[in-house]
Amino acid sequence: MSSEIILILSGALLGGFVNGLSGFGTTIVALPFWLFAVSPVIAAQLGAAGGIVGHIQVLPSIWPIVQWRKVKPYILAGLLGVPIGTTLLPLIDVRLFKLTVGSVIILFCAFQLLVPNRPRLQNVGWMADALVGFAGGFLGGLAGMSGPLPTMWASLRGLAKDEKRVLFFMFNGTILTAMIAASAAQGLLSWEFGRALLISIPATILGAKLGTWSYHCLEAKRYDHVVLALLLLSGISLLWSNL
Repeated sequence: MSSEIILILSGALLGGFVNGLSGFGTTIVALPFWLFAVSPVIAAQLGAAGGIVGHIQVLPSIWPIVQWRKVKPYILAGLLGVPIGTTLLPLIDVRLFKLTVGSVIILFCAFQLLVPNRPRLQNVGWMADALVGFAGGFLGGLAGMSGPLPTMWASLRGLAKDEKRVLFFMFNGTILTAMIAASAAQGLLSWEFGRALLISIPATILGAKLGTWSYHCLEAKRYDHVVLALLLLSGISLLWSNL
């Protein structure tokens, strides 16, 4: 087995595990492996596609508990935000943008992890949820970062463990699918990407199964800490990639 295949499988296994556990984070843990095996563009596309594969694997277990009234504002507004972000991408200094977003994520996660009795936002309506979804979709189209804002918002809202995971899965799965569909429509998906995806699918599915099992073993507080730690890792990776 070649080193390229081993790297793709290793990234897919870890990415699937984190995705099955939290509902996001495939790219965070898989990119360090994939960037040694394929080009950065293909690695980013593989991150989105791997996230979708992991979501499909877990979807049957969360579908019965999806409360559409709560997740619909995020999803519909997020889909509106994706093409706007994609359109504005050429006009924005992506390096400065990622440095700013990474810094905000790190400060937020540090505060949430270190400060006891963290504040909770109560009695916010669907319009606030839709605004967060729109911004998440916009960031997804702009820089492939659909997850951070809904994740931070769910933490501020103090959502229950299952509510958070359902939101992360449904929102990120929808936005990632929209991004891949847009790339396919523009002819940006290569045969090399297809080959890497086929190699990664079995490991992604196995990882998602293991992540789902681990999720059910975690109590709510520990799950919150895992989510914040993954989000913190994403902020650090944004800063590191721009140094």
